[in-house]
Amino acid sequence: MLRIEGGKSRKHKRTVRQLHADLILLGYEGSYNRVAAFARGRKAARLREQQTSGRGTFVPLAFVPGEAFQFDWSEDWAIIAGERTKLQVAHVKLSYSRASTLRAYLLQTHEMLFDAHNHAFRVLGGVPRRGIYDNMKTAVDKVGRGKDRQVNIRFSAMVSHFLFEAEFCNPASGWEKGQIEKNVQDARHRLWQPLPNFPSLEALNDWLETRCRELWSQTTHGTQPGSIADVWGRGDHLMAMPRPFDGFVEYAKRVSPTCLVHLERNRYSVPASFANRPVSLRVYPDRIVIVAEG
Repeated sequence: MLRIEGGKSRKHKRTVRQLHADLILLGYEGSYNRVAAFARGRKAARLREQQTSGRGTFVPLAFVPGEAFQFDWSEDWAIIAGERTKLQVAHVKLSYSRASTLRAYLLQTHEMLFDAHNHAFRVLGGVPRRGIYDNMKTAVDKVGRGKDRQVNIRFSAMVSHFLFEAEFCNPASGWEKGQIEKNVQDARHRLWQPLPNFPSLEALNDWLETRCRELWSQTTHGTQPGSIADVWGRGDHLMAMPRPFDGFVEYAKRVSPTCLVHLERNRYSVPASFANRPVSLRVYPDRIVIVAEG
């Protein structure tokens, strides 16, 4: 089984606990600890065979309450309305309490990014003072030397609205936001295997929010006494949640003589009085608003 799992992609590997459950169905009567010990021994033997010197030294990061959150995207699959659908999943995790939340979208665009922050801060109960990101295109227009970044203007507007400071990792330096990187891996085993099956994306996101809260109570914190929910409940000293950010993406368009506006190969009708006139299209995750004359 371990050899088979070793040949799979990282996203589709099964955990040792899942393998133990399969062995039980085959008649194995031993404990999970024995299976886990065998898997650890096999992994250690492989590591000894590899040259691991010269890889550098890494110091674990420590955070104080309310200091920071980490953000990342992942690509996962679910059954939505009977069809196997590829999803872009936004992960947000508080660095101190380690409470995390997920929200799934069909695309990884600006309006989805803004919506993910609105929902994450609502679920987490406030806004940390600092956000840690990789150099995703929806936030960074150009990566300069060191920490120099040309930040997208709409992303900057969201950061200013919530009053936190955005910090970007060095390229190819995933350890600088290691908590959220591990959160992506853990979520694949806890939430996406087997594939969730829901009638709509909204129903899936409602389940993800509920399931994340359940996992807070079921997961020990590790460095603080109690579960993640206990540490989060004792107060993460977050800034108060303001009104949600109006996270639209705006396009300037001219209405056609047939009273239509074109966007991404779709056509939307407007009142005949706006034919041949300029309008603005504000794109949200779930709707399009056409604005003219204020």
